[in-house]
Amino acid sequence: MPIPRAALVEHLLRTRIAGDVATPRDNNLSHYRKLANGDRHYWLGLELGDRWTDEQDVLAVMAERCGVNDDPAHRAGQDTIDPELTVDALDRMAARLRKAAAGRQRVLFATGHPGALLDVHSRTAAALRAAGCDIVRIPGGLIADEGYVVQFADVAVFERGASLWHTHSPEPMNAILDHLEVPPDLVVADHGWAGRAGQRGIDSLGYADCNDPALFIGEAEGTMQVTVPLDDHVVDPRFYEPMTEYLLTAAGLL
Repeated sequence: MPIPRAALVEHLLRTRIAGDVATPRDNNLSHYRKLANGDRHYWLGLELGDRWTDEQDVLAVMAERCGVNDDPAHRAGQDTIDPELTVDALDRMAARLRKAAAGRQRVLFATGHPGALLDVHSRTAAALRAAGCDIVRIPGGLIADEGYVVQFADVAVFERGASLWHTHSPEPMNAILDHLEVPPDLVVADHGWAGRAGQRGIDSLGYADCNDPALFIGEAEGTMQVTVPLDDHVVDPRFYEPMTEYLLTAAGLL
């Protein structure tokens, strides 16, 4: 049986994928400030120009779309992700996945969080392939950021020194898109992989933590199609399995 919404919300809270997440408030505010100050590391592949130079505007977007505390005087301690917003975003993502399946579209998957989200992306890719979609196979020999862009379980990842790396950089996505003969119809990713795809005009769906505001701003501006708020590296990657099941069921892919 598919997991009901209420049960998923309870699971997200219990596993701290949402609710009282591990990312502390001061870390969130530091990242919002750095984005507002123009630090491109925190733009995650998007081009924000001078539209977000006030960190309070960034905080307002994050309160609305992610569910962090909206009080600017709250400077330290616990911060939150609203699980209802997580499920709402999963529903929006499911609608776009359903469209991809109906049109048998070309879909590219990528992650900068291989230690946590690889299986989420891989299972989604497998479900879309079973529905008739073309899961993009990236070219071999791609290099970015002094490492390699490779594909594992249908998901593009960054590899250096025989290890898969956590990265926020948009350069691996640039390397893929620059070398594909035909661009994908849809990208499902996170971090700079998702942001850069959206910036280059491709429909992009992403997962993002409460200390990564850029993708939420991208959705607010219409550059990103959907951004799902969640803690993007909880203690056990298996905690994401009920969430993935909910997403695929809502998309009609199970």
